[in-house]
Amino acid sequence: MRDMLVAALKSYYVGNINKHLSNVEIYMRQPVGVGEHSDIIETIDKELEKVSMFDDKLMMVMKYLEPRKEEDSKTKEDAKAEEKPKESK
Repeated sequence: MRDMLVAALKSYYVGNINKHLSNVEIYMRQPVGVGEHSDIIETIDKELEKVSMFDDKLMMVMKYLEPRKEEDSKTKEDAKAEEKPKESK
């Protein structure tokens, strides 16, 4: 369940990053197509702020929530060591 939620968060953030980058591309290639935005630079800046926000969140998920392979292998090794009976001398 945890892995599913982490994957869903990552997909959500990547999707939003792509959405806002697509908006930037549209504004840059066809600024006349967006009549209600008279200040294209300001509009692009707002879209980039959104990209930055979602990118930061994605990095946080990857840093703090995504399991690290080193930690996984250490945890497995620790569990195996605990399972082995200790030899008495």
